[in-house]
Amino acid sequence: MTSSICAADRSTFDDQGYLLLKGFYDVDSDIEPIQRAIYDIIGLVAQRHGVGIARAPYTPETFDSGYNDLIAVNRAFGGEIYDLVKQIPAFLRLICCQKADDLFRDLRDTPQSGIGADSYGIRIDNPNEDKFRSHWHQEFMFQPQSMDGIVFWTPLLPITPDLGPVIILPKSHKDGLCLYSKATTYADKVGAYQIGIHEEDKVIARYDHHAPLTKPGDLLIMDFLTIHGSGVNRAARSRWSVQSRFFNYRDPVGQKIGWKASVTSGTRVEDIFPDHFVKA
Repeated sequence: MTSSICAADRSTFDDQGYLLLKGFYDVDSDIEPIQRAIYDIIGLVAQRHGVGIARAPYTPETFDSGYNDLIAVNRAFGGEIYDLVKQIPAFLRLICCQKADDLFRDLRDTPQSGIGADSYGIRIDNPNEDKFRSHWHQEFMFQPQSMDGIVFWTPLLPITPDLGPVIILPKSHKDGLCLYSKATTYADKVGAYQIGIHEEDKVIARYDHHAPLTKPGDLLIMDFLTIHGSGVNRAARSRWSVQSRFFNYRDPVGQKIGWKASVTSGTRVEDIFPDHFVKA
């Protein structure tokens, strides 16, 4: 079987803990159907609530036209759209496509991959709205299916510096699982957002920061132990991106804990990994 990734890219991923694959997905067949569906859903939600919004005609570049005007009327409409877009068939086909599955299994040298329940979705990071911004973290602490896992991240619009690209700390995966705390630094947040790296500033200062600029079709992959966080969106438009997480069923840590579901599903990682949590 021919490998889906070259030796140089594999080496870079193993060393850096992340890799940017330009043009991994086909924009016309993989990305554009998702954009088209999002445009229609925004219109349907506006119609359902009787809200009139001015919208540009659909193109891949205007797929989110009217969204920011709609949430300006009622922020809850954004939550409704957030839940609906993760049910788009084209999105579900993308996250479990054979090409992505082959890439994960090649990188992890495993015949058996999984996609965790509640581990995928379309993030919508609104301008100047930091409440739900993803702060510094390692994916495994929030998706404890397997320590041997990879985040798949791809944008639905060109990511410019003002939109706040993902910030990655190269080689941070080599230092293992960090210490965490809950309801301390992020006590004002809700749910999973209350969990943060203990003494975060000291940890983050040890590494370089990389913030790759990406466009639709590009794929950014990150090891489950690579520290990363969302950039700050100071643009006039929301940042839309697709995330999914593959895990290795054969990872011994995953087997030991029983391939737990995500924190958003109710898993209490502080109980599973007490040695990696500092009490408040």
